Amino acid sequence: MLSAVGLSKRFGQNIAVSGIDLEVRAGSFYGIVGPNGAGKTTTLSMITGLLRPDGGSVAVNGLDVWRKPREAKRVIGVLPDRLRLFDRLTGAQLLYYSGILRGLDNDTVRKRSQDLVSAFGLDDALNRLVADYSAGMTKKIALACAMIHSPRLLVLDEPFESVDPVSAVTVTEILQKYVAAGGTVVLSSHGMDMIQRVCDSVAIIVHGAVLASGTIDEVRGEKTLEDRFVELAGGHKVAEGMEWLHSFSD
Repeated sequence: MLSAVGLSKRFGQNIAVSGIDLEVRAGSFYGIVGPNGAGKTTTLSMITGLLRPDGGSVAVNGLDVWRKPREAKRVIGVLPDRLRLFDRLTGAQLLYYSGILRGLDNDTVRKRSQDLVSAFGLDDALNRLVADYSAGMTKKIALACAMIHSPRLLVLDEPFESVDPVSAVTVTEILQKYVAAGGTVVLSSHGMDMIQRVCDSVAIIVHGAVLASGTIDEVRGEKTLEDRFVELAGGHKVAEGMEWLHSFSD
């Protein structure tokens, strides 16, 4: 479903992504993990056609994202990290706009909007301005907008950030049903436990490079995913030179 080869991106002197390769099979629930500044958002932005890479290529469902952007984007649903929504619209208006923008007819938009609203538990908020939504509700309406055109691939950047535990369960169940129906999910998250529970495959990205990728079991081995991540990322070095913190307990 997704093939990224040799992706690279530089901002001035800063190398954000350095030769990343990703292969995501159709029907998989694929997680990308890494510390802040690892290049996760930059990678996902290049995959979805939101940011042009300096080098490398991306194909989604056999379509080159940069040579055939319109065709490729028709099969992609995107939830970016920094949401920018038309929040002076109501939830109902935003969903309708998203569907019409994707070329759906009026009846299809209204039917799918109602299905998504019911699935995400947004019925009571449908006629309120999105600007008045909580952070978690905003994430849910944005995800509903990303799914309204029934994309083959969902690319989600930190979909569980600011989402309460109950809503996180709802979102997870919806995504699992989407995958079971033949869709493919690629998501980034800081929640190692969440990735380990819901994803079947994972890539660990540090300093713009993939340190390990494969199925969850292949990557973590006999360890937890978090322990494996710390091992690969050199997490033990984070506290180096900060022994003085212990003096606060004296």
